[in-house]
Amino acid sequence: MTIHVGTSGWQYADWRGRFYPERLAQARWLEHYAARFGTVEVDNTFYRLPEKTTFERWAERTPADFVVALKASRYLTHVRRLADPKAPVALLMERVAGLGGKRGPILVQLPPNLKLEQQRLAETLAAFPRGTRVAVEFRHESWFVDPVQQLLAQHDAALCVPDRANKALSPLWRTASWTYIRFHEGRASPRPCYGQRALESWVERIGSLWDASCDVYAYFNNDHRCCAVRDARAFARIADKRGIPVSRVPEEEFPV
Repeated sequence: MTIHVGTSGWQYADWRGRFYPERLAQARWLEHYAARFGTVEVDNTFYRLPEKTTFERWAERTPADFVVALKASRYLTHVRRLADPKAPVALLMERVAGLGGKRGPILVQLPPNLKLEQQRLAETLAAFPRGTRVAVEFRHESWFVDPVQQLLAQHDAALCVPDRANKALSPLWRTASWTYIRFHEGRASPRPCYGQRALESWVERIGSLWDASCDVYAYFNNDHRCCAVRDARAFARIADKRGIPVSRVPEEEFPV
């Protein structure tokens, strides 16, 4: 098992003076981030899919071992609601090919009001090239049924497990040879940081539910006050102390 630990995005103004040096130009933030973390989840691909050249530049500016997870376009998930997925999936894969070997999992996050559409999900998963790691984040409880679990497993697609306020918002299914966890908001002070015990509980849960052959991708989306950076580092340190290999995280601590 290896836990790939990072944050959801890297361009947050209130990280200046905390994670980023005051005088560091924002144009150099990616290099700074990638020298300290081994992976990042990119959210802005959900709102606007960049050109392939943007992904190529990201690949050029980051270390050889860097991994970029990407959120699928809302055109696929929220506009078309998974209907007729072949064209939007093909466009996504054409663009993100610019990352080369640095492309990590693709996160397909569904809208909260999208109820069970098993056939649409099946067509969407089938539209991705074989070998693509796809994680699906369901936000309506109607999806949490056995046929969906089986469908994910057929495609080696991970059920994304989101956490909010120290509570998992989905079942803890293992549907793939890897898994994907998102940390949205902790309950510690200052909010929205996670407390030490909450992070320890998650490391223990991961160790008990997923075995040594399973890659884990864990991203902290609680960006305010630089909580995501602090918590990602603390989470990785806890895992490392328990003998679980983790990706690169910062050596230094950061104020929040």
